[in-house]
Amino acid sequence: MAIIPARGGSSRVPRKNLLPLAGLPLVAHTVLQATAAKVVDEVCVSTDDPEIAATAETHGAEVIRRPVELSGGEATSESVLLHVLDERLAQGLEDPELVVFLQCTSPVRQPSDIDSAVAQLLETGADSLLSACEDRSHIWTLESEGPRSVTYDFRARRPEQDMPPQYRENGSIYVFRPTILREEGNRLGGRIAIYEMGFWSSFQLDAPEDAELLSWILTRASPQRYLPWPDQIELIVFDFDGVMTDNKVLVSDTGAETVRCNRADGWGVARLLDAGVPMIVLSTEAHPVVSARSKKLGIPCHQDIEDKAAFLERFLDQRGVAARNVAYVGNDVNDLACLDQVGLPVAVADADPRVLSRAKLVLSRRGGDGAVRELCDMVLARLQESSGVPR
Repeated sequence: MAIIPARGGSSRVPRKNLLPLAGLPLVAHTVLQATAAKVVDEVCVSTDDPEIAATAETHGAEVIRRPVELSGGEATSESVLLHVLDERLAQGLEDPELVVFLQCTSPVRQPSDIDSAVAQLLETGADSLLSACEDRSHIWTLESEGPRSVTYDFRARRPEQDMPPQYRENGSIYVFRPTILREEGNRLGGRIAIYEMGFWSSFQLDAPEDAELLSWILTRASPQRYLPWPDQIELIVFDFDGVMTDNKVLVSDTGAETVRCNRADGWGVARLLDAGVPMIVLSTEAHPVVSARSKKLGIPCHQDIEDKAAFLERFLDQRGVAARNVAYVGNDVNDLACLDQVGLPVAVADADPRVLSRAKLVLSRRGGDGAVRELCDMVLARLQESSGVPR
């Protein structure tokens, strides 16, 4: 059983568990990695936050609501893990054979890491396991009498590559038998094993500036491997205001309205059109700017649509397109019904929180600031990977 603690409060990085990174809210990376792991039978998120709960359920996890006394920064991870196991016991469920404890703040792992960590614990007969990366650094500590070298003797300095193996706990994966937690009150105990992970897999989100680096790493680690993409994308549907624009309007003294779009979006759309991916714009707005921009992009526009979900259902039925093979990109509450209809609901980074919680893919760019281009590039990359064409 995988247990993923994800509380709503955070002092250093506000709302960090919902922070979009490489197309997904932070918590969703860990949920999807756990559900994709072959050895995990049950994935549970412990949270006190309704938005995190909704996001976790959207991506395939069960949720156990955390009580107030375990929702503050002073609550230990062990107390949260025990609460989950005790809640299951109260439901008549026995403890699992093994618990895989995954922290959202260490998202650069693959499902295969979880499988390998569990296999290592079983093969070695260990009772608990932690993930770590090799670290042969020259480490010092500050004491009352002054600095002191910890990992080496500065009087007999050796190059780092010649130092004996040392390991830095990276916080990504812990595996333990429930009896260890219940008897020792700790995630680690008994015979302990170390599962080694690489340097680039060991970064954590501890401060706001970590987000950009983690997004860069995750993009190159290809989270699309575990993102639940449809088998094929037969249609992409874009809302207009707040997706193709920045959701603002300029009004002149004559009452004329103009909006601001992103030129880079046009290049992304053009490349997808060349790849043969159908796209449409679906908007409740009835304004010439919607049709003008759509015409410029070369994609059909359907506007002045009061009930977008009903229109989309008819549209797909008339063209024989399966809803599970459709991506819909939205930003506000009038998109919720459409997002619920399709196989790949997508939200721009600055979407309404209710939209963010329902989306399976959250873009890192805001509406009108390259969000459309970001999705187009992701879809094109996936098409190229599936066809074996180099990027």
